[in-house]
This record gives sequence, structure tokens and C-alpha cells, in this order.
Amino acid sequence: MAQGRRVERVAALIRREVSELLLSGIKDERVSQGMVSITHVDVAGDLQHCKIFVSVYGSGDAPQQALAGLRSAAPFVKGELSRRLKMRRTPEVVFVLDRGLEHGTTVLSLLNKLEAEREQKGEPGEGGLAFSD
Repeated sequence: MAQGRRVERVAALIRREVSELLLSGIKDERVSQGMVSITHVDVAGDLQHCKIFVSVYGSGDAPQQALAGLRSAAPFVKGELSRRLKMRRTPEVVFVLDRGLEHGTTVLSLLNKLEAEREQKGEPGEGGLAFSD
């Protein structure tokens, strides 16, 4: 159980430090063009590998460009983590594009579309249901 807490603490520290690096440390134009935020950090139990899930706000190929910039900056990020966290062995850093927000937006737009279709047909929607005691 103590090992799990340590992994969680390391993941939280990595998230904080990489967030700071995104604000001021990484100078790649591909990363600074879009709004990049860290959604989740997954650290392996042996602390040797780390997946950093990022969400990129932008349209077109901006998310792919930002991800390419982050992947090219991975050695720099690992070096900075090594200096800041002072761990015996710094985990290998891999950036992964998180599509959770994109999927959520798609689901919300589909729900809104269904609600609009119900209103056009005159069917009761969520607000049209009445419960009696």
C-alpha cells in the first residue's frame, strides 16, 4: 500500500513540474501555439516509465503539432524532472494526446441535437416529464 501512495505522490509531483515547464520552460513554438494542459499522469509501479496525458485546445492539426513538439522536448523534460525531483532514477517520459474532452464534446453535441429533434417533433424531453406523488 505504501508503494501505491509513493507512485501517486510522484505522479502528482511530475504533473506539477511539467505544468510549470509548459508555462515557462518549453520554448518550442509548436507547443506554445495552442493551449496545452495536462489531464493525467500515469507512473509505472517501478517508477521507470511515465505517461503524461495532455489535452490541446485548437483546431485542425494544432493538437498533432503540439504533441510533436512535446515529444521532441521529452529529453529536456526528463532532465528538468531529474534536477527538480532529485530522484535516484528519473522515469522515461512519454506524451500521449488525451481525447477525453473531444469525446465529451461530441457526446454533448449529439445530446443537444437529439433534444432539438424532440422539441421539433413535440415529444416531451427532460423537462416534459412530470412525476406525481
